Amino acid sequence: MKNLQEDIQNQDFKKVYLLYGEEKYLLQQYKSRLEKALVPEGDTMNFSAFQGKKTEPREVIDLAETMPFFADRRVIFLEDTGFFKNQCQELPEYLAQLPEYLCMVFVEDQVDKRSRMYKAVKKYGRIVEFGQQDSGTLIKWILGILKREGKKITQRDMELFLQMTGTDMGNIENELEKLLSYTMGKEVISREDILAVCSSQISNHIFDMLRAVTEKRQKSALDLYYDLLALKEPPMRILFLLARQFNMIWQVKELEKEGYDQARIAKRTGLQPFVVRNYSAYGRKYRAEELEAIVQECVDTEEKVKTGRITDILSVELLLIKFSS
Repeated sequence: MKNLQEDIQNQDFKKVYLLYGEEKYLLQQYKSRLEKALVPEGDTMNFSAFQGKKTEPREVIDLAETMPFFADRRVIFLEDTGFFKNQCQELPEYLAQLPEYLCMVFVEDQVDKRSRMYKAVKKYGRIVEFGQQDSGTLIKWILGILKREGKKITQRDMELFLQMTGTDMGNIENELEKLLSYTMGKEVISREDILAVCSSQISNHIFDMLRAVTEKRQKSALDLYYDLLALKEPPMRILFLLARQFNMIWQVKELEKEGYDQARIAKRTGLQPFVVRNYSAYGRKYRAEELEAIVQECVDTEEKVKTGRITDILSVELLLIKFSS
């Protein structure tokens, strides 16, 4: 990302780029910045865009071979072509001999790093992966926006906000906009403001259900499960997420036994530091063997559902009753 930023600032561009990754907000931001930097405003003659998996490589090459019209550069953007997942014969070889006047930008949802296209772009251009941002980066970004709006927030309430929104920057921006409108005229954003206007993600319902289970609050755990069902969340997905949460608690506990502190555990697991802190607290309520048994029971339950020995809704309900007893 830093290299791409330098390319844009210095107006020194590679002939081919690949932008991809799970952080769609950042990806779209940089895609727009790159397009704006490459294409003079109003120049429709020398800019072309292809979209979707029906894009024909031969058509792209024919256009790329067309000299720019009264300009130094021809720019071609290609989005969600599938060239980096499916077989594409012509383009990998063509990337080795791109004309000097050409800049080709691929924006893809899915990428196979073993593909010829990926290797060709890596060799002849620049690949930028937009991964999920860590909590430190997200907090700095959010604080920058709040500062511009003349707002303040405590560290604890910032963590609550991130727990509510998740780490997707697009969702954070939407929730932040709602929060800023709601707190117009106030200097400090409070916990009550966040709870009043921010939408909780499905993952937060799972996390709340997990907390209820670990605290042996059976009724709360079951109520949250029924809420998830009412939101049309499939029982097997709930089971998968619950098993994943217990597996992460188990991992955190094992890493703590090996002498890792919370910062190192966060780096090792890819979890946000405040999530590691929560998992660590839950882990203290169990022995490692108990956590391993819980994860295994989730796996066994999935197998029972798949083989028709129990219904999906009932299977998760019985697990919650057992785990929270």
